[in-house]
Amino acid sequence: MKKTILIYGVIAGVIVAALMLISMNYFSYCEGNVDYDTSMLIGYASMLIAFSLIFTGIRNYRDKYNGGVINFGNAFKTGFLIALIASTFYVVTWLIYSHFFAPDFMEKYAAHSIEQLKASGAGQAELDKQAKEMEGMVKMLKNPFFHVLMTYMEILPVGIIVTLISSLILKKKTANS
Repeated sequence: MKKTILIYGVIAGVIVAALMLISMNYFSYCEGNVDYDTSMLIGYASMLIAFSLIFTGIRNYRDKYNGGVINFGNAFKTGFLIALIASTFYVVTWLIYSHFFAPDFMEKYAAHSIEQLKASGAGQAELDKQAKEMEGMVKMLKNPFFHVLMTYMEILPVGIIVTLISSLILKKKTANS
């Protein structure tokens, strides 16, 4: 199980980290204007692409190493650990990228959020509330612990959902079922 988890976790991690870097560089800094919505859509799509390896990893473990049988618990454990490894690659890559190449990312994102709210016709009270919330988020993300935690919260739930679905699809009680 360890070999399967490590292989598929590392491959998924490299994919999600590479696609995130490509997305961030192209949509954020090469173009000049940040297209946060498109970048976020591509980011989550890249997570799903990378996390497709969870399904493949569980199936590989079930068929090659477990005689074609796997219960939901072992399937979920395998998928979750693959997702955790891939998520760790993503988190480490994002921390390095945001620290060295985009240290002002959160400030720019906060300003963008307020501009979007302004463009939607929000009142001053709502704008002030959003500005205060974004200011708090910027401060919170300066703490490395919260930065890591928030970055995991961005990707790991996607991996858990893919793991849950994959485990339900791939569970087999006997080799013939």
